[in-house]
Order: sequence, then C-alpha cells, then structure tokens
Amino acid sequence: MYRLLMLFLLIASSELVAEERFANVQMKALHIAGSVHMLDGAGGNIGVSVGVDGTLIVDDQYAPLADRIVAALGELGGDRPRLVLNTHYHGDHTGSNPDFGRTGTIISHENVRVRLLDREGFERSGLPVVTYSDRVNVHFNDEEIEVIHLPSGYTDGDSIVWFKTANVIHLGDHYFNGMFPYVDIDAGGNVDGFIRNLESVVAMVPGDTMIIPGHGPLSDIDRLSENITVLKSSTAMIREMLADGHEIADISTALDGKYPGWGWRFINAERWAKTIEKNDAL
Repeated sequence: MYRLLMLFLLIASSELVAEERFANVQMKALHIAGSVHMLDGAGGNIGVSVGVDGTLIVDDQYAPLADRIVAALGELGGDRPRLVLNTHYHGDHTGSNPDFGRTGTIISHENVRVRLLDREGFERSGLPVVTYSDRVNVHFNDEEIEVIHLPSGYTDGDSIVWFKTANVIHLGDHYFNGMFPYVDIDAGGNVDGFIRNLESVVAMVPGDTMIIPGHGPLSDIDRLSENITVLKSSTAMIREMLADGHEIADISTALDGKYPGWGWRFINAERWAKTIEKNDAL
C-alpha cells in the first residue's frame, strides 16, 4: 500500500512539474509557402502541411503540448494530423507521438523506432509504424515530399523533410540556427558527419529554398551557409587549441570572444568544446 501511495505521489508530482514547465507556452504559426507552415512552441520547430488531404506534421514537441498543437493546427484550417514525420528520436521532437499515433500514422527512419522502443515507458501508440533505411517519398496536399536519411550526423537516425513543391526543407536538429549545435555522439552522432550532411543539403537544394531549423528562427540557404562556416572554423579552432594543450576553460573563453552569442543555455562554448573533444576521443 505504501509503495502504491508513493508511486501515485511521484506520478502526480511529475505531472504537476510538467504542467508548470509548459504553462505559458504558446504556439506561434508562420506561413512559409504553399501549404507549408512552421509552428514554434517549446522544443523543436514543427513543420506543417494543411490542405485537401488533411494535416501532416514534421515532429511534435513535448507530450503536454499535444492539445495546443491541435488547436494551432485548427487555426490553420487543419485538424489532428493524418501523418507525423519524425526527424529523429529526441523527446522534444517526438513527445506527442503517443497522442497523435492513436489517430494518425507515424513515419521515421528505422533507427528512430529502435531508439523509441528502448525508451522506458514510451507508449506503443507513439512508435513509428512505417520506417525506411534511406529515403521515402510522400505525396500529400499536392506536395511532393522527399524524406531523406542523413547518416552519422546528429544521431544515427536523422532525416530531413523536403517539401519540393513549396520549396521548403525541414532540417530537424541538423540545424540550430545561430547557435552551437548539440551533436548526440552517444546516439551515433558525429561532428564531421554533421557538417558534411549540412554541406550536402546546400549542394542539393535550390538557392532560394526556405529552411525550417530544428531550433531557432526560419532560415534560408545564405544563413545556413554562414552557420556551416562557424561550425567548421570553431571546430578547427577547438582542435588546434586541444592539440596545443589548452584547457577547456581557456578554449571556452576564446570561443565566446570569437563567436559571441553562439553559446546558449544548453550548448554553451564549454559544452561545444567538450563535444569536439569527446567526438575525437572515439
């Protein structure tokens, strides 16, 4: 009886913390082109297509935000999503999967399903039911949508979602616009692969393509190219300073001086330097 009471109190406490954390989150919608919009709330940016075939979304933020996402979709003329495309497995991009998976179809790279299966307590309704190893084409709302796996980059299961008709691409967490990125090395990510993948995107899409980043404001190819330049130069700087025997604290100070504003709450200059150090130690 005591254990059941403690479990109930733990669950209730966790739910209260979640409610407080997301209490003031508002979904902000931005129309980009054609049927494609971007939703900004908490967690990863959501790509949206609303049209004659219904509603498709790319990623779905945190579980407590599912109702607010649906409400925002309604304001765009949509409803609960028929299709959910996951760019990777992290909780700020797949948290509402269990809710939307009850009424829609979730599609992802095969490694996303593997990692979600390994997440303790993750509801079965949130698992992708359609997976692919390389790429898949989706035809929805008169959009030709190509979903492309990027290997050994942010994680081992990343995809980008290219709305070819609207000329918009969602890069998931391969793109932290104006910020040092998080590269999940423990989940198969690789800094050099991450940068190569971004360079392949620039080479692949038209120069006027609009870009939905995983985090940060709407972007374009010029801004993405600037980000790549900072990633390459900061990585080279960190490696050179590590080779010269500098401490992480000194490297962090140098990074903040050369790239002001690029460090942020989650990945500050110190953590970016440690990411490179960890990447190269493997």
